[in-house]
Amino acid sequence: MSQTRRQWLARCAAGGLATGLGAWSLNGTAAPGDYRTLVVIYLDGGNDGSNCLVPTDGAYADYARCRQNLALPMDSLLALPAPTIGHSFGLHPALGPLRALYEQGRLGFITNVGPLVEPCTAASILSGQSDVPPLLGSHSDQTAIVQGWGVSEDQSGWAGRGLELLPARLRHGLNAFTWGTQRTLVQGRRSPVSFFEPEGSTWWQVGDLLRPQEAGIQMLARMAQWQSANAYEAEYARTFATGFSDATAVAKAMAQAQMPGQDFGSTDRIATGLRRLAAVLPVFKAQGLKRQVFQLHWGGFDHHANQRGSGSTTQDAQLDLLAKALAAFDTANRASGLDQEVVTLVMTEFGRTLRPGSGGGSEHGWGNHWWLFGGPVAGGQAVGTFPSLVLGGPDDSDGQKNGRLVPSLSSDQVGATLMQWLGLDPAALLDVFPLLANFPTKTLPLLRA
Repeated sequence: MSQTRRQWLARCAAGGLATGLGAWSLNGTAAPGDYRTLVVIYLDGGNDGSNCLVPTDGAYADYARCRQNLALPMDSLLALPAPTIGHSFGLHPALGPLRALYEQGRLGFITNVGPLVEPCTAASILSGQSDVPPLLGSHSDQTAIVQGWGVSEDQSGWAGRGLELLPARLRHGLNAFTWGTQRTLVQGRRSPVSFFEPEGSTWWQVGDLLRPQEAGIQMLARMAQWQSANAYEAEYARTFATGFSDATAVAKAMAQAQMPGQDFGSTDRIATGLRRLAAVLPVFKAQGLKRQVFQLHWGGFDHHANQRGSGSTTQDAQLDLLAKALAAFDTANRASGLDQEVVTLVMTEFGRTLRPGSGGGSEHGWGNHWWLFGGPVAGGQAVGTFPSLVLGGPDDSDGQKNGRLVPSLSSDQVGATLMQWLGLDPAALLDVFPLLANFPTKTLPLLRA
């Protein structure tokens, strides 16, 4: 049954108190004195995961039948070695640079994942017996929910909340970063979010932060020292001072960074941003920082039409840019000694319907396949249950049989696994992910023990 956003909040609050901790996975618990970074690449618009990871066994016939003109030819798929979760798979032909990461055990797939209130099936949804997240199919609402909130009363995200609950030795300034206006994932309830500039600019409002002698920067420095007995003015001054201090620290780190020599494939924002990030992460580690989460949102994957083809906005073209940049980012991290210290998650707000639309695209779906890569990842496999690709089949929650897959894994289970890797105490997971109270399994085997 559908819920309003306010009902969703009430359910979240109640869920956190409803049960005990249940079964917790201890894989990936943080060790003292280490550095760990989570990079989250958010594909805006709802990437079509069903055309990224494609079955190449008997299920391919179901895939070709339901996807029709969107189906990738069997001989174009990049075969992955060894069956996993009961199927053999191939990758979209644009994802060639990622196949090597999969073969090396550095890349894995999280299959049929999405936001869930509770475990459910297509049958329980169609009969009205299960609660579902509110406003399914809405870009803005599902972006908010999958990143950690579902109501206007609390705009924090799961990474931001989790960072605030880390042990004191792991908390510091420059914990949470975004490179644009979208920051729900890393927004805490109390802590600031720092901004990461993909182009490496050190300009802040009226001057260059690396030139403190400039009049504009001196003015900002004086403003950062304001004090007031008025509570509102004092809070404004505190916020401004924190922003100025963080921006200065980031600018100095950028100035020390050595750009990696790897070819990131293009000058697109995703390539330049990941190249810049690969350069600055070793600096942050050398400065003694312990935990960081970077939120990078990119692309335009809302393909109601023209999903296939050679145009720059097609899924095919964007996956090509993304795969080259991701592979270079992984290579650069290994070269700089961060092999076991960086994990990258590629996620999106929802999948697409299996049945194509009339314009060579697809409609808003639900369950999707996410990607996870890095040295700590238990890669070379998929995790979860691969869905039936039959329209109107056991995993189709759409009453019109359009192939809107009901997730079998909760996005909260993914987030909980990654936050625990960063050092979040298992006892605090329900504070960050209240709806995990409804799931007997809280975390997933995504990382090496």
